[in-house]
Amino acid sequence: MTSETDHQRTLAKPVFMNGVGLHTGEPVSVRVLPSPPDTGIMFIRTDLPHRPSISVKSAQVVDVGKSVRRTTLSKDGVEVQTVEHFMASLWGAGIDNAYVEVTGVELPGLDGSALPFFQQLKAAGTSEQPMPRRYFSLREPVFVEEGEACIGVFPGRTLQISYTLSYPHPLLRSQFVSYRLNGEASFEEAIAPARTFCLQEEAEALRAAGFGKGATADNTLVLGADGVLQNSLRFEDEFARHKVLDLLGDLYLLGAHLQAHVIAVKSGHGLNVKLLKKLDQALAQWKLGALQSATSGVMVGPQLDIMQIQKILPHRYPFLLVDRIIELTERRAVGLKCVTINDYFFRGHFPDRPVMPGVLLVEAMAQVGGIIMLNKEEHRGKFAYFMSVDHVKFRKPVVPGDLLVLEAELGKLRSRTGQVVSRALVDGKVVCEGELWFALTE
Repeated sequence: MTSETDHQRTLAKPVFMNGVGLHTGEPVSVRVLPSPPDTGIMFIRTDLPHRPSISVKSAQVVDVGKSVRRTTLSKDGVEVQTVEHFMASLWGAGIDNAYVEVTGVELPGLDGSALPFFQQLKAAGTSEQPMPRRYFSLREPVFVEEGEACIGVFPGRTLQISYTLSYPHPLLRSQFVSYRLNGEASFEEAIAPARTFCLQEEAEALRAAGFGKGATADNTLVLGADGVLQNSLRFEDEFARHKVLDLLGDLYLLGAHLQAHVIAVKSGHGLNVKLLKKLDQALAQWKLGALQSATSGVMVGPQLDIMQIQKILPHRYPFLLVDRIIELTERRAVGLKCVTINDYFFRGHFPDRPVMPGVLLVEAMAQVGGIIMLNKEEHRGKFAYFMSVDHVKFRKPVVPGDLLVLEAELGKLRSRTGQVVSRALVDGKVVCEGELWFALTE
């Protein structure tokens, strides 16, 4: 199960395992090594010249039409196949960062589940790292569908997966499972042991097409007309549980811990890959409206000029509303904005009697607050979204010639949300004040 800490984790010591690929039938060895914070999961093909690496963060997930019944990562023509069970075991062990050295194109199938992977990772233990864990939270639902299969992903505080399986076979009719993966359900006991499966006619077709060369009755549940061939079930609903396992492993290819309720009906790797692409698109869209630090370093005060401000804030003219920072600590910042008749907004906002728009006063306060939050080591590379603006009051108008003093003080700060209490003054008198809330995300 995932760790309850908000810090990243890596392996405490290396792990070694070997086996045979389910599809290639080729022997392969895997060595999992600790890696630095923010590495993510990086596969390294040690059997190829120059040991090419494939980072989960930047890899392409191969279309299911070219990678039948498995999840394959690709980068610059190099592939690692059948990663889903291993990725699920990393999620279950709470591992954010690891180097994964592989001696072949496909990870070993082992017993067809994630349990052998997970048990070795668990035995090695984990080490906490001094960087916040990466989370992926939704602002609105995301849907994908294909024929009778569909997946809906809804905003949530933790990860929950609900899966419905229904196929025209006596053992595959109307199975439903749902797990809230925050410690209430044991990954090791309920999900990791569930093995891969296919119908007997599917197995024969795969073999004829050159796939499933390493599949046996020991690592694959093959369903004949009268039941499972040469094997027995670990759970009555093992098939639906294995679909949750596959989906969990595919979701961890996001490179972060998803916080959402995932509801899937008859989905497989093809639709899972389609979902990953749509989630990436949604994230890219949301980032367009977010505030992100423009530098990977931390600026040192106590004063910042306009060039230093632009290294923290992504804003530029005409929307950069802070000219100078005259005070900057870990919890407080004071900025200046010289209001002149040349400011663009006076052209249309009461031009005969120019008054600075109230929403821009709030935006100016937010920019100073953003400097406090994004100028922190633990928030490097994060995005800050406006969540709410509370208790805003406008006390008096701001006009050309005023020197706006923008004070912002950090209030409640958690790993994923931050409060800034702010006010704007002219000649020592408050012209605007309010509480600003931001969501912090990767």
